[in-house]
Amino acid sequence: MRNIRIIPRLDIKGPNVIKGVHLECLRIVGNPEVLATKYYSEGADEIIYMDIVASLYGRRNLIDIVEKVSEDIFIPLTAGGGVRSLEDINNLLRAGADKVAINSWLIQNPDFVDTSVKLFGSQCIVGSIEAKRMPSGEWMAFYNNGREFSGKDAIKWAKELAGRGIGELLVTSIDQEGTRRGYDYELIAKISSIVDIPVVASGGAGTLQDIEDIIYKGKADAVAIASLFHYNDLKIGEVKKFLNRTAASMSGV
Repeated sequence: MRNIRIIPRLDIKGPNVIKGVHLECLRIVGNPEVLATKYYSEGADEIIYMDIVASLYGRRNLIDIVEKVSEDIFIPLTAGGGVRSLEDINNLLRAGADKVAINSWLIQNPDFVDTSVKLFGSQCIVGSIEAKRMPSGEWMAFYNNGREFSGKDAIKWAKELAGRGIGELLVTSIDQEGTRRGYDYELIAKISSIVDIPVVASGGAGTLQDIEDIIYKGKADAVAIASLFHYNDLKIGEVKKFLNRTAASMSGV
């Protein structure tokens, strides 16, 4: 099996980690430093921090969180939310982030992809896509934590971002996010099939089977998981053992 990364996702609002459903109905679930340290000790491959109201209110509170957390954990850290300039990217990287995820500003200023990749390298820039399936069947991209309709086809937008040199895609299904009804396998599979960069699937994990399915059906390179870890329904070690057993059985070992 490919080396699949298991990534706890911590959505930030103010000083707290929160969790919602369809990116709404937010509930406080913990402290961003405490949870990141816990997940690091449990074997997380990476950590994702997303300030979900930064674009809406122009907040910049991630810097302090990233600085504190990066002193104690030694795995890749992705941070995003409210990034609008090269200075914002530089500040997050200097604070200790390894990668910076951007959604709203890229949608409004697509050429910013080229500028940021050229200056910081593709490995540092993550394209964050919030996708919602329309009644007609296609997926459209949203921004500002799912509040704003971009008018962009999410699949085409993913292909454009990859073509412009972005290093990774974080794809969140608004329909599945927080529901625990499984990932949007078709969405992730469509994007994975047309880009040659890693795709991180986010939104919908409810069972170990869901995680296995997004890897084998959706062809995801990494899985972002929130509720299952925040509410202690699963441990990172359990997920890895399950996937290792699946890989062994498929290979006939």
